[in-house]
Amino acid sequence: MAATVAVREPVLIGAAEVYRRVAEPEPPVLLDVRWALGDPHGAEHYRAGHLPGAVYVDLDTELSGPHSPGAGRHPLPSVGQLQEAARRWGITAERGVVVYDNTGGLAAARAWWLLRWAGVPGVRILDGGLAAWRAAGYAEGTGEARPQPASDIVLDGGHLPTLTADEAAALPAAGTLLDARAAERYRGDVEPIDPRAGHIPGAVSAPTGGNLQDGVPLFKTAEQLRERFAGVTGPVGVYCGSGVTAAHEIAALAVAGIDAALYPGSWSAWSADPERPAATGDQP
Repeated sequence: MAATVAVREPVLIGAAEVYRRVAEPEPPVLLDVRWALGDPHGAEHYRAGHLPGAVYVDLDTELSGPHSPGAGRHPLPSVGQLQEAARRWGITAERGVVVYDNTGGLAAARAWWLLRWAGVPGVRILDGGLAAWRAAGYAEGTGEARPQPASDIVLDGGHLPTLTADEAAALPAAGTLLDARAAERYRGDVEPIDPRAGHIPGAVSAPTGGNLQDGVPLFKTAEQLRERFAGVTGPVGVYCGSGVTAAHEIAALAVAGIDAALYPGSWSAWSADPERPAATGDQP
């Protein structure tokens, strides 16, 4: 589990504060990360309406690296690839970044985690995403924003912890490994995407949807999240299907004051290795 020590930063930002900050002389960079399994039309949704000035970010090509054996469905991009994209989006060392989507942060959290892992300061998730912006009655932009490219941001990686497959396998003996997928996938009842059904032995089921309030795409309060993760002990790791929604769980844990490491390959990498065991049922 390798990482430099990270200073805890605020995770979330409300729509009203974003609205106030975009009017400042140095507004934050806004990144629209609309992505969902089975919906390849994120760019079209973005062009139809987005936060004014927001740049569309493609999760599959800009927040993921090229596919390679054993790396899972959404490998981490190289630092160089991410730095090139960050400069293209206009990210600097001073302006701060707000990421959002229209699915309760389930995709935007990938950008939040990656940018923080790479050393970008002041990255926040818009709580409630585009739905919260629209509910407040704020104006939207259409078409495509053309940001001024930046050249001063230098990324280096390693500012948030990650797990290898071996470290994920060993973690339940020393701490808590959380499986952020839906409960039926954890149990092995179904597996619509990856090679095998089940979960990493010793992992505890904690579906990502439980991080959100009932009926609205807002994160639960810090107190509610502390209650949700009250049973978490020792060092904490998180995985999901391909390392995307697990970032949402890490964000929720951070709101609750708990640091956690990401297993980037997640179940897509684990289940593709026939040497790795798979547990089934509702118990670790």
